[in-house]
Amino acid sequence: MTPDSQTITAYLDVSRSATGRIWSQRHGLNTPSDDVHRITNLLTMKGEIPGAYLEPIAQSIAGRGITPEGLEDYLQPTLKALFPDPEGFADMPVLVAAMLDALEHNKSIYVFADYDVDGATSAAQLVRWYRHMGHELQVYVPDRLTEGYGPSVAAFDTLKANGADLVVTVDCGASAHHALEYAASIGLDVVVIDHHLMREAPPKCLAVVNPNRPDCQSGQGNLAAAGVVFVVLAALNREAERRGLFAARAKPDLRQWLDLAALGAICDVTALTGFNRALASQGLKVMSRLDNTGIKALIEVAGLDLKQKDGANSLMSVFHSGFVIGPRINAGGRVGRADLGVRLLSTDDAGEARLLAQELDELNKTRREVEAEVLEQAIAIAERENLLAKDDDVIIVAHEGWHPGVIGIVAGRLRERWRKPVIVIGIDPISGIGKGSGRSQPGINLGHAVGAAFEAGIAISGGGHAMAAGLSVMRDRIDELRSFLNAQVRQQVGNEAVRERLEIDAALSCAGATRDLLEQFEIMAPFGQGNPEPVFAFSHMLVSYATVMKGGHIRVQLDDDRGHRIKAIAWRAEDTAIGEMLLRPPGRVHVAGRLKADDYMGRKGVQLEIEDVAQVRT
Repeated sequence: MTPDSQTITAYLDVSRSATGRIWSQRHGLNTPSDDVHRITNLLTMKGEIPGAYLEPIAQSIAGRGITPEGLEDYLQPTLKALFPDPEGFADMPVLVAAMLDALEHNKSIYVFADYDVDGATSAAQLVRWYRHMGHELQVYVPDRLTEGYGPSVAAFDTLKANGADLVVTVDCGASAHHALEYAASIGLDVVVIDHHLMREAPPKCLAVVNPNRPDCQSGQGNLAAAGVVFVVLAALNREAERRGLFAARAKPDLRQWLDLAALGAICDVTALTGFNRALASQGLKVMSRLDNTGIKALIEVAGLDLKQKDGANSLMSVFHSGFVIGPRINAGGRVGRADLGVRLLSTDDAGEARLLAQELDELNKTRREVEAEVLEQAIAIAERENLLAKDDDVIIVAHEGWHPGVIGIVAGRLRERWRKPVIVIGIDPISGIGKGSGRSQPGINLGHAVGAAFEAGIAISGGGHAMAAGLSVMRDRIDELRSFLNAQVRQQVGNEAVRERLEIDAALSCAGATRDLLEQFEIMAPFGQGNPEPVFAFSHMLVSYATVMKGGHIRVQLDDDRGHRIKAIAWRAEDTAIGEMLLRPPGRVHVAGRLKADDYMGRKGVQLEIEDVAQVRT
């Protein structure tokens, strides 16, 4: 969350924008005053950035908490410099020994994967490593509707009946105490590779490798499960070499699977800092080669053309991963067959990959339709029940029959709309059990609050990350849950009203918003959680044109008082406070947003993606 608004100097005097935010200059936490100057000097020595852009770029870098000493690792993140010691992860030696012992004794090994992109990319890495070692893993992905999240007694019964000797859970399992105790009681060995927050001792199984378990000293808590798996592969390589397992075959070069590690990190919205930033940065380069047959098929089905004039592929971006590839892989677990994503990312058969990609693409279209319906209903319920007028810090919207596969996406959409943590709950009309998914605001640890509700006996299950959480709850306890979570948030942020801050990197004029400036700021990529895209402010703008497009997007033209203009778009802004101010401007406005390339008709220009708007105070 943000500091008390009284301690912040409001940028452009915006103390309450259309979205209720205070605008402020982006500053790194405890950044020494001379860091910007030192970073500017270091960038000057590199000689890659024109002088006019040096200081604003240095300011943006320092504003993300990057020190002069850490500049090189930020600009050129490499695995060599940032790879953590696998031995620093609790239980790593035990996990590696179990996985290699099962390999050497030709035991039946199953990967139990979560049904999202992180689970699919984690499982696919293990499948490919074991395939290289001459062993084909079996994969089990629970059905979201009938089985729910994570290991269960029923799933372990199925695996045992199928002849499994060792089960490796990925992106799940760290809190499945009852299920893992049951697995042990029926003679099934289990090891866990996870990254979800653990509030208590590990479950009883052979090993739990999780940088977010209380006693892990790795310092890699921002990794997705796919990143943890990549570290596990390094440990497997090291121990396999010590055992002489590479005498008859080459040691696999793990860099070939960096695309999977990066895809998991980006789609799970983990902080792209430190080693995780190196995984994303280097992984996007590998992804651009389209060596993975499944990723290549998805890119083709999605209609993306990465070819440049010289025949080489353009560099894959966080956008391609998070908004083109990721949603299609997720669609299988949301509204279709849960194992489609793992199968796609694991196959080397181009024909099979094409069929799987086409199926996922169709499922993604279905997902969009279901999501739109649930979103419309959720907004109507919130308005009918006057939920926003209650001034809650956590908004809960519940209804019978909502598809569990889309409630997380809808929660994210509503969080964007209402600028508050939102939990969307779909209730089973027969059992009365509601399955909920939540998305939070910066500074509010929703996973901690939901976990506390589970510990208090209000939720049947619950947990997650700071920014996302999942739970199940009986219908007749939803109101109690609402009160409990709001009390939990109050404990986190105090009695002051929760105020979000929009951090501005720099002020720009329309004339200064050029393609050259945009390309110079790319030195800070990849952008994502933990390393946000630069946000620029345009002051005293006149909305000379605004129209609503299909999907509720608003296309805008902004004019300054010097006769210059810039094209802009506000996504899904109709019927929002931003849309109201753009469509019926109260005079001149300040506008904040992110610059994007605009290559329409070969013009090589820019347009502004609007993040917020504020009335100019007179």
